[in-house]
Amino acid sequence: MSPYTIAIDGPSGTGKSSTAKEIARLLGIDYLDTGAMYRSLSLLGLEAGVKPGDEDALARLADGMELLFPSLGVVVLDGRDVSRDIRSAEVSARVSTDCAVASVRTALVARQRAYAQGRSCILDGRDVGTVVFPDARFKFYVDCAPEVRAHRRVEELKAMGHAADFSEVLANLVERDRLDSTRAVGPLRKADDAVVVDTSSVTFQEQVQIILDHVRKGLPSI
Repeated sequence: MSPYTIAIDGPSGTGKSSTAKEIARLLGIDYLDTGAMYRSLSLLGLEAGVKPGDEDALARLADGMELLFPSLGVVVLDGRDVSRDIRSAEVSARVSTDCAVASVRTALVARQRAYAQGRSCILDGRDVGTVVFPDARFKFYVDCAPEVRAHRRVEELKAMGHAADFSEVLANLVERDRLDSTRAVGPLRKADDAVVVDTSSVTFQEQVQIILDHVRKGLPSI
């Protein structure tokens, strides 16, 4: 079977990453969390005192950072595990601004394409099916009501030991949606040929199964 790409796009907090990880496990293919790449850059910027959206400084950080994904859900940045740090409220508050920088997106999109070369993989983000892999064999747009997403994110943050206020998390998600969908480079939007999956009222297992069923229909040998 020739390598294939599964692209999952959608706003923050819809369960894209968790779903992609589980599908990768079930199909035995590679997973790349593109959002973790941008969050890692924002973490570096935060630690270095770089102003959000500072094009020159962020471009230098993007060129120099070393990212590894040794296992599902684990992100190693410049030799240290930052899997929890990149999910903090401080990183979330600036990541949409940082990743709107054209030079940053150019650098990280190149890394994403290089990662997927010659392998079957699943990626999730904002513009995977529209910009990064417009010819992906499978495309999905995962959506969910903002209030439901905020509740899920609060529970996720608490489980990771971070303080979380529902109102603040909701406001952050709404603002990120606005920034992501209106930025000039790689805006959040549904690819014309993407399958829409609304996760507002389905369980995690159900949303995984919906996508898995579509993929298996397109790959009858699985």
